[in-house]
Amino acid sequence: MRKIVMTLLAALAVGCADDSMPVVQMPEIDTSNPLLAEWDTPYATPPFDQIKVTDYKPAFETAVAVARAEIDAIANNPAKPTFKNTIVPLERHGELLRRVSAVFYNLLSADGTPEMHQIAIEIQPMITEYENDLSLDPKLFARVKAVYEKPGRGLSKEDKKLLENTYMSFVRNGANLSDENKELYRKYSAELSELSLKFEQNALNATNAFSINITDPEQVAELPAFVKEGMAADAKARGEKGWTLTLQAPSYGPFITYSTNRPLKEQAWKAYNSRALGGEFDNTEIVKQIVNLRLKMANLLGYPTYADYVLENRMAENVETVNSFMQELLDATKEYAFDDYKAISDYAHSLGLQGELMPWDFSYYSEKYREEKYALNEELLKPYLQLDSVKKGVFLLANKLYGLEFKPSKDIQVYHPDVQAYEVFDKNGRFMSVLYLDFFPRETKRGGAWMTSFRDNYIIDGKETRPLVSMVMNFTKPTENMPSLLTFDEFETFLHEFGHALHGMLGEGTYQSLDGTNVYRDFVELPSQIMENWATEKEFLDLWAVHYQTGEAIPVELIEKIEASKNYLAAYSNVRQLSFGMTDMAWHSLKEPFEGNVETFERESMASTQVLPVVEGTAMAPAFNHIFGGGYAAGYYSYKWAEVLEADAFSLFKEKGIFNQEVSEAFRREILSKGGQEHPMTLYVNFRGHKPEVKALIEKMGLGK
Repeated sequence: MRKIVMTLLAALAVGCADDSMPVVQMPEIDTSNPLLAEWDTPYATPPFDQIKVTDYKPAFETAVAVARAEIDAIANNPAKPTFKNTIVPLERHGELLRRVSAVFYNLLSADGTPEMHQIAIEIQPMITEYENDLSLDPKLFARVKAVYEKPGRGLSKEDKKLLENTYMSFVRNGANLSDENKELYRKYSAELSELSLKFEQNALNATNAFSINITDPEQVAELPAFVKEGMAADAKARGEKGWTLTLQAPSYGPFITYSTNRPLKEQAWKAYNSRALGGEFDNTEIVKQIVNLRLKMANLLGYPTYADYVLENRMAENVETVNSFMQELLDATKEYAFDDYKAISDYAHSLGLQGELMPWDFSYYSEKYREEKYALNEELLKPYLQLDSVKKGVFLLANKLYGLEFKPSKDIQVYHPDVQAYEVFDKNGRFMSVLYLDFFPRETKRGGAWMTSFRDNYIIDGKETRPLVSMVMNFTKPTENMPSLLTFDEFETFLHEFGHALHGMLGEGTYQSLDGTNVYRDFVELPSQIMENWATEKEFLDLWAVHYQTGEAIPVELIEKIEASKNYLAAYSNVRQLSFGMTDMAWHSLKEPFEGNVETFERESMASTQVLPVVEGTAMAPAFNHIFGGGYAAGYYSYKWAEVLEADAFSLFKEKGIFNQEVSEAFRREILSKGGQEHPMTLYVNFRGHKPEVKALIEKMGLGK
């Protein structure tokens, strides 16, 4: 372990020859714990097979102690504060804690056992206390402030951005508060950390708690083979007979789309849309507590609302801009969204639907209508979207755009048998990253899809450490008789998350906190959402999309149908997405503590976007992980914001060619490699030549034509 300690000390002392660092009093370290020992693995990847659940808590305790010792050394340095002896060591400190945290929290989301969730509860107060002690340390802040006010000469643009971010991080985390208010800040942040963790656990448990076991073959006879196969596999895994419907996306979504059994679909839809709304895993009180604590914290820091606090560090900059942006999009598309609903409703009634078209009917009839109008359905597409073929296509796209090569590795350990590891190289043979791919759902994995990293890129003393990037999805699993065939939505999801992965893998910065996806939340979705555009490009699909059984290339007619239908229900989908952003902003624009009814508040906040009929006893807030468990509070609008960016950005690819090297190199240089080194609007304008406009998205959706 001595070697690791010396490495940490060297990291702290970078560039400090003119004002030496005091000796760091390091705590005793148990090197038998694999999380604390040196990783003699390819690219220093985590040795997952050596890590036991019992290793995590002691590893956190040691890593926090090491980080505290490093902070004490910086705060108590008798030398005059400089960028090199204060800001850089602050950026470098906590490497051991970052490493332990990355392994634990990534696995908690992707393969979290009940024991790990219990550990998360136990360690959260310790982590929060450490983070508060750091940001509220008066001696440390005094040094940071001194450098911020007199930074000295010779700082690069990247250095200046790190200095600005470091200073503002202290201020935004309470460093300027009175001693009394600092204690309140500690209290609020500790409670928020605990509540957010509990919220996510309740949402996961509520999702896993529901299932319907079907033993009557007649009730599944109409379903496509891939749906029945998946339900049969779920039943078998649970020790049940027949077919089992769950609320996991690969089960719930296809059943709602293809089944004509309205009572069962209504039951499943209501269960999905009332997860954690009452019952054993109720999150409604936690929602109230979270929004009220966020409001208290914002007020304490001098902001009228939590949204004002959040948006200070976003491209949009303020509440007024966000609300105006969403309203402009809503005004431009709402009429068309109602037209979309009416078209599906009229079609459903023409096929004999009795009564009002309800939310649990919409997927079935919209899929049928798409099939009739465009002669296109998922069953036609899925044979050409076999997972291995899609993966090949996505890798090929990265090669054509950025010259990347992906080599599967059996030497790099993975955390679950489903996970695949790849070494990623550029066209010159330079190692860029490790990429982990985790495709399939399991009860220990939370829902959705995300990109994350076990390590970001950074440079110390001229030595570069490249990132370890992971993509986690919940795609349709292969069965005994059928490989994993993706829906078109899953294909787009793959491209989306791969865009995030490219952002993480292609970073070229000195500092971790400014690298890869460490950018403003309303900018981070640009690299991901722009990738979805290639899903409907014939020139791309022609290169790899073949029938998994016959090897036949995807027919030209089918590609034409994909292109013709790509704006199908575009207005409805846009308004639906805006409804999520608007309810998020409503929750976080509160100026008084909320003690009302969660379901009622949500319904009122989404009223202007309501297209489908309202269903009593449902609400998304209690399971809305993005804003109550994740990092999208007062930021869910960013998906639509990024759609405007990507629509404008991709228009340049369309103009010059979807594989154009000049455009792709500019996108890599100005967007993917720069991370958060400059303001995102500056980076965007550097790439595109002008600021983005909402009309780019409206035109892309084909509305008004």
